[in-house]
Amino acid sequence: MLEFKNITVSKNGITLLEDISLKIETGKLTVLIGPNACGKTTLLQTLNGSSKVTGGEIILNGEDYLSLPPKERAKRLSFLPQVHSVIPSIPVKTLVSHGRFPYLGFSRRSGEEDKKIVNDAMIKTGVDEYSSAGVDTLSGGVRQRAFIAMQLAQQSDTIIADEPATYLDQPSRKKITEIYSGLRNEGKTVVLVLHELSTALEIADRIIVMKDRKIAAEGTPKQIISSGIITDVFGVGIKRFSDDEGDYLITV
Repeated sequence: MLEFKNITVSKNGITLLEDISLKIETGKLTVLIGPNACGKTTLLQTLNGSSKVTGGEIILNGEDYLSLPPKERAKRLSFLPQVHSVIPSIPVKTLVSHGRFPYLGFSRRSGEEDKKIVNDAMIKTGVDEYSSAGVDTLSGGVRQRAFIAMQLAQQSDTIIADEPATYLDQPSRKKITEIYSGLRNEGKTVVLVLHELSTALEIADRIIVMKDRKIAAEGTPKQIISSGIITDVFGVGIKRFSDDEGDYLITV
């Protein structure tokens, strides 16, 4: 279990989050939703050090996560940030291999097992055919899958991704959410920030709603829909419709 206990985040004397407590269930897919600037990214960035925790603690599977050395954190939890501001001009396979760094010695020399893990991650995300291509030459959707492959190569049991499908076309978004849903089905603990409400409600085991830098609601998708919190926070409703291919949720 990943637990945020009374977390406070401050920067330059300004409190960004205060006394946030939240439990993320092991082996489940949890999605954080909320309007822009509500604190979702700030909360998750406490896990990679981009947001400085000034109060409270983070417990991961019974361990004080913040007290662990960086390499040990990376073995337990992988974090894919929201924006890749610099796209490296390196081959995809080299990028994915970076996911093995927490496990390598001083020489950073990969062994056969490391190479197999990297290849398996590329196959799972469908980027193996781009192995030698420069990351900076890829389309947005393929590039994002390459970063996810790097994340999978860490072989962490807890996987965090902040808006992994934003700015991508519909087929790319669908592929990426399928990858993360598949990881949940393998027993991984997956936490995503998503902006597309219908997708979040369709794929999540549990939904966390944030508003005004606080936890506004949490529960199963069914509980969140029936509570009316979606309308309160986003000003839209959720409708379900069905056809021969299945059931769908749409915002109205």
